[in-house]
Amino acid sequence: MRSCRAFTLIELVIVIAIILFLAGLLLAVSGFVQEKGKRSRAEAEIAAMSAALESYKADNGIYPRSSETDALDAKNAFNPNPSATPPSSNYVPASLYLYKQLSGDTNANLQPPAGARSYFLFDPRMLTGARDTTGSLTSVSYIRDPFIFTPPHSYGYSTANQASSSAGFNPTFDLWITAGGTTASDSSKWIKNW
Repeated sequence: MRSCRAFTLIELVIVIAIILFLAGLLLAVSGFVQEKGKRSRAEAEIAAMSAALESYKADNGIYPRSSETDALDAKNAFNPNPSATPPSSNYVPASLYLYKQLSGDTNANLQPPAGARSYFLFDPRMLTGARDTTGSLTSVSYIRDPFIFTPPHSYGYSTANQASSSAGFNPTFDLWITAGGTTASDSSKWIKNW
């Protein structure tokens, strides 16, 4: 009598279940690692831009400030989506103003005037704006939040506390991203300088 060695249906189902379980764990860890990477990138960008703002202040005696940055209040502006309805607060004009001041690119066309002082060199992946047929950036609209790509969200930059002590969080400047949140309850997820 010859015995036939083979897998039973139950054994195959158990092996497939174990493989699916391990694949699920791998996907969960992969998603966590990607989120952690985005958070680390955003924290590094905020730290670098904050250092550039300190250099700007050392040279000019004041942090970059305009009517747009005074109007954006981090305590009340939760939606950085430029295509939101109604339009988001002043994230985009304030972010563009910050870009112009730190890069020295006063026309936002990626070509600072000769002799312009630059405090921060922006990677094109940090920026959103018009692109040519090859996909190269030709002009800047705002500094992009690394968490959200469709539609891209903007960094928040505010000097509202300098205009009114009841607004904003810092007496100097507020610099933050919402990390995908667009409501007051999401503000605990924000990555910020305060």
